[in-house]
Amino acid sequence: MYSVMAGRKRKMLGETAAPGRDVNKRVNKSDLNGSHPEPKRASTCETDRSAEAERSRYFPDNNPQSRLGEDFFSQACISLAKALLGKVLTRRCADGTELRGRIVETEAYLGGEDKASHSAGGKRTERNTAMFMKPGTIYVYPIYGIYLCMNVSSEEEGAAVLLRSLEPLQGHAAMRQLRAARRKEGARQLKDKELCNGPSKLCQALDIRRCFDRRDLASDPEVWLESDASTIPVETPSVVAAPRIGIESHGEWAQKPLRFYLRGHPCVSVVNKEAERESGNPVKHSSPTEF
Repeated sequence: MYSVMAGRKRKMLGETAAPGRDVNKRVNKSDLNGSHPEPKRASTCETDRSAEAERSRYFPDNNPQSRLGEDFFSQACISLAKALLGKVLTRRCADGTELRGRIVETEAYLGGEDKASHSAGGKRTERNTAMFMKPGTIYVYPIYGIYLCMNVSSEEEGAAVLLRSLEPLQGHAAMRQLRAARRKEGARQLKDKELCNGPSKLCQALDIRRCFDRRDLASDPEVWLESDASTIPVETPSVVAAPRIGIESHGEWAQKPLRFYLRGHPCVSVVNKEAERESGNPVKHSSPTEF
């Protein structure tokens, strides 16, 4: 979607999540068309079977009515990006355990004239096909050949919402193991707020794989979205609208406030103090490390 200096690579791993970034210099073509085998991962969520075998304490009855259906996803991209805040992303593992995280940060990629989007100018490729599929279709793509980012298509042609950060709700131990499999041996243990506070981090923590690309969130048995009683009204001052991350080379589109996050939430990947001041009542808190 956009290029970065080699010296910033580590910093930008959590930021290079926008659907549309040009990473061809760092990603093999085989990665982009899905033919490249997936990088070695932890052996799915079963890595923590004993600790996570219980059902969700947040949704103890796993009420099917709490699952978001097709109607929810059938809305304009910006509207969907805001509506996703507070919703719960759920991943059911092979052993039946479930991992959950509340969405606290998103980015909208509008397609068409949005020069920062993979589908800018209406361009369709093998990689971005999911962006043109029915609302609620999962779009998973690789960056740097080893990391993944998860997006959700909206009702607009070629438009999708990037999931940037989650608040871990259930399955912390399993998430920690899945994240540790991609970190150096002997690295410090991650804090809860660091498990999913970046687009590639959340894919690692919930074991979101490349093969999830083009699946339907409204019907897939392994990954879906749930409503949550704590979901906030999206037009309140609790939602901050800020420029998207890492798309500086795209002129005016780099400044458009198409990133949305919950003000003051510790799991937000990057805090924009200027945007918070403009929206009133700025919050004093530290910004979590992206990667």
